[in-house]
Amino acid sequence: MMRFLLICALCLLAFRLAPARAEQITVFAAASLKTALDEITAGFIQETDYSVSLSYAGSSLLARQISQGAPANVFISANRAWMDWLEAQQALAPETRGEFIGNRLVLIAHGAEAAPLTLTRETLADRLGAARIATALVEAVPAGIYAKAALSHFELWDALSPQIVQTDNARTALALVAVGEAPFGIVYATDAQAEPRVSVLALFPLESHPVIRYPAALLEGRASPAAQAFLNHLTTAPARRVFENQGFTLPRAAP
Repeated sequence: MMRFLLICALCLLAFRLAPARAEQITVFAAASLKTALDEITAGFIQETDYSVSLSYAGSSLLARQISQGAPANVFISANRAWMDWLEAQQALAPETRGEFIGNRLVLIAHGAEAAPLTLTRETLADRLGAARIATALVEAVPAGIYAKAALSHFELWDALSPQIVQTDNARTALALVAVGEAPFGIVYATDAQAEPRVSVLALFPLESHPVIRYPAALLEGRASPAAQAFLNHLTTAPARRVFENQGFTLPRAAP
């Protein structure tokens, strides 16, 4: 009997001394953030006791999943529209929304040494010709929406739309160009910087598409001190350095 009680006491002591399980933070983020956010999150995990699960996809898909009850704590969108959509459904935790980085839109080509292009309607039409052009879904995913706006700005959307290869997100469009499945693509500048198998032909002018911003927010019913800590970490000096090194624009310098 005494031996049984001793074993019970030791088990209870071991349970009390065992470290608490790290709180889980689930982050839904636009696919174009992957390279930078993976690095930033690794640093955050090292500095805290939290566990972070990152789920990347097109902002439209993630927003719809959230609206259907997906258990995310944090959402980072590649445009304002999908965050506005969730806010209208009261899916965001009040007073947690903010914008912390921006991006630029570029025309890319397969291969590391493609000749750059000075963008005009004529030069763009001549270079693209009848070739396939990869981008994200033009009616739903932010990168695709920006791409359609940019081609429309140059009055080329109607002519080039049959050549558009639409993908689920900007990173998938980048991959098609990287492997040569599509000779050209329209993606974010940060995507192109992360892929050595493509060349940037031109930077689309700011006036050719809506401003590119990444709003982030905690989600209603899923906000927690841990999630808030992660959101706060995105604006720290180390995180800002990573974003800047990856080609994102920061609030003080964003167009």
